[in-house]
Amino acid sequence: MAKEIIHLINNVATTINNDPATKGYLQIYYPENYNVTMAEHLIPAADLSEQISTAGKEASGTGNMKFALNGAPTIGTLDGANVEIRDCVGAENFFLFGLTAAEAEARRSEPDFARKAIAASPRLTRVLGQISSGLFSPKDKTRYASLVQRLYNDDYFLVTCDFDAYYDTQRIVDKAYRDQPGWTRMAALNTAKVGWFSSDRTIAGYAEDIWGVRSVRDL
Repeated sequence: MAKEIIHLINNVATTINNDPATKGYLQIYYPENYNVTMAEHLIPAADLSEQISTAGKEASGTGNMKFALNGAPTIGTLDGANVEIRDCVGAENFFLFGLTAAEAEARRSEPDFARKAIAASPRLTRVLGQISSGLFSPKDKTRYASLVQRLYNDDYFLVTCDFDAYYDTQRIVDKAYRDQPGWTRMAALNTAKVGWFSSDRTIAGYAEDIWGVRSVRDL
């Protein structure tokens, strides 16, 4: 399924990148063979850090720390290190969307939660209709039918439930980005306030919490 999602991303990219109305403004690329060397170029160049895991499913996260350190504000759920980043940089310098971990667990217990979320969202209904109709796979109209049906029937990661909140928060990001002095301040504060994510503090914390060893500077 993961490979099919990657394939869909590239098919969407082909459509958008060649659309005369959008190709001058928006391009989608899926970087192949992502590694540390590529990250050294991509992370400092990023304007926005997309951390869209389902709340309760990301154990930690280091990519989001690197983005914040390099001045990219985060759009994300209350999941993993996003929680700590938001606490450090301030809620006003973080774009929050989506269910909390407790809300996610509760939602999964509701019968047909995904179908209800799709039915309540004309925008999501349209998106899924475009995918299932073969708009992005004209040579194989049914290629992504199984992906769409999985969202209707087995949306464990609650994509359908967080979709509208993500869309609305992206509109807030758009508005904030147009305010260049405000965005620059937000970026600078992300860099300035993530010093808490240091290896020195982490190792000292492990030493004290796990092994009961205090650092020399505390003695």
